[in-house]
Amino acid sequence: MLGVVILNKVILTEQSNPDTVNIDISSTLEMVEMINNEDKKVAAAIELEKENIAKAIDLISSKILSDGHLLYFGAGTSGRLGVLDASECPPTFGVSQDIVRGYIAGGDIALRNAIEGAEDNYEQGKIDFQNAKVEKNDVVVGISASGNPKWLISVLEEAKAKNISTVAITCNPQAKIKEIADITICPIVGQEAITGSSRLKAGTAQKLVLNMLSTGTMVKIGKTYKNFMVDVQPTNVKLKDRAVRFVSEIANVDENRAKEILQKTNYEVKTSIVSILKNIDIETARKLLKDNNGILRKII
Repeated sequence: MLGVVILNKVILTEQSNPDTVNIDISSTLEMVEMINNEDKKVAAAIELEKENIAKAIDLISSKILSDGHLLYFGAGTSGRLGVLDASECPPTFGVSQDIVRGYIAGGDIALRNAIEGAEDNYEQGKIDFQNAKVEKNDVVVGISASGNPKWLISVLEEAKAKNISTVAITCNPQAKIKEIADITICPIVGQEAITGSSRLKAGTAQKLVLNMLSTGTMVKIGKTYKNFMVDVQPTNVKLKDRAVRFVSEIANVDENRAKEILQKTNYEVKTSIVSILKNIDIETARKLLKDNNGILRKII
């Protein structure tokens, strides 16, 4: 009984997993199976949070359409995941780098190096919030497996004090950041295969939620047509080939014609599609897109 009482004082992501206690004396295949079995629980945990995820997407997309930004704040693995998600939005969806931004406790050096005590620095959270130049229509998303870092609590409190919308992503139902955020997304993935290593299931859950938030937001603001990422920035051969395929399929022309018009538009996928389908010149196509907030569905 005493053991249970002590265990209950430990947050869920720090508790020992009874299904993997012998992982260190198992065969390699058994070890892989243990980890894989734990990973299978992640999607189910996220499914239980789908309504909160949808609420967050609606909030974020409405703010971005009102000239706001999506700002991720996190420490350690959570911070790195936020920075990663933010960095992938410009090439994938063609948004400027300031629309989705990621901040990590300890600064950019913490992306590659563990910065001791960074997540416990409450005062630095205030400083980092100020340096991020958060605006009234922004959404601050705090990411943490435990949901208790003082640095992140400070960031969210600063946002709350300025009436800035907040979202919390955590895997701990007792997380302190839940008490601050307007919306909380809390996939309960249970104990990790390696006790306390929240870069495993908790990290995977956070990555999947971030994928949904940014992708869902970009879909809502018109950065896709059907399920094509038509604002892709073709910065290499692979992406240029992808742009050709998109234009070819959506505009129903062969790839040679698609490539020809893309070269004239500097590989603007939507402009190329509108020019072909509406049989108009490039500048007129650009104006038509601008008049419709870049949403291809409204035009075709």
